[in-house]
Amino acid sequence: MENTKKIPERQCVGCRAKKPKSELIRIVRPADSETAELDRTGKKSGRGAYICPSADCLKKAKKRLPVALGCSITDEVYERLEKEIEK
Repeated sequence: MENTKKIPERQCVGCRAKKPKSELIRIVRPADSETAELDRTGKKSGRGAYICPSADCLKKAKKRLPVALGCSITDEVYERLEKEIEK
């Protein structure tokens, strides 16, 4: 029997496609905060949502992210996401 490691998949909030976790950008709302922030490491604790690194997904996700995270998303977070996508 082969010993293959399972690759964790997550669903993009924008396009709803399932992709490997490593290909997506994570946005997290820490338990002790009411605002969301970018999580480059993918290890911060709190409620998280994932988005594909594409402008189309970000556009679609702007409506869905506040619902998915249960908080408001500041313009600063959207600007950081745009910069991250441009890389």
